[in-house]
Amino acid sequence: MNPRIARALVNGMLLGGTLVALFPMLWMLSVSLMRPGEAAALPPPLLPAQATLHNYQELFLRAGMGRYLCNSLLVSAAITVLSLALNLMAGYAFAKLRFAGREFWFRVVVGMLAVPAQVAMLPLFLMLKPIGLVNNYGGVIVPAMASAFGIFLVRQYARGIPDELLEAARIDGAGELRIFVRIVLPLLKPIMVTLAIYTFLTAWNDFMWPLIVLTGQEHYTLPLGLASLAREHATDTELMMAGSVITVVPVLVLFLALQRYYLEGLLVGSVKG
Repeated sequence: MNPRIARALVNGMLLGGTLVALFPMLWMLSVSLMRPGEAAALPPPLLPAQATLHNYQELFLRAGMGRYLCNSLLVSAAITVLSLALNLMAGYAFAKLRFAGREFWFRVVVGMLAVPAQVAMLPLFLMLKPIGLVNNYGGVIVPAMASAFGIFLVRQYARGIPDELLEAARIDGAGELRIFVRIVLPLLKPIMVTLAIYTFLTAWNDFMWPLIVLTGQEHYTLPLGLASLAREHATDTELMMAGSVITVVPVLVLFLALQRYYLEGLLVGSVKG
């Protein structure tokens, strides 16, 4: 086959696949700009007859979507910052520090990757309830402060840091904290960006655990707020699509802006050690 024809076929298939993947999101955006009831027509229109921001105004003025958005930002940012701090320290310790039981505990951490998160939800809820972490942001943030995947990812990347560099710093009199802050953290920047994006996206999109631990609507995050909105406005397709846009677009823009660093960190971390 002619190389030009083969290249055109491949590019055409990739373009077709891209359009198929993007169509639901583009239609979601289009419906969110329609007037109430317009999307219920048969066949459903692809574009609004007259674009309007009425649905977004309804969400922020009456449905409390602004509060849900602030809750999601607060919870996701707190989880990201705390998770970065703990995962970076734990991953570095497993990679470069010597302590009793290091290999055993690392195997335990790796073994936790095979345990579905849903299995631990009931025991975790029963642990948090007596200490007052139910129906507040702490109940969502505390269990996510460290993750087996984050520790494993940082450990694999940190194993590539030369031992000679760390030993030279120790000989010069630097303490372990200073070595970690001044030497290790700058070398971990690629994996830090990857882990930060992954953690933020996971916290932002999490539905099941906040649904269990948050019982008051004033604490709802965006996914929970959108679900409660669906119960009240099940037939209002345009309003629901506007809520979906508010939930999806911020993290989609964040991921597209930083996807190069995210993929680089994953690929580099996967070949370390």
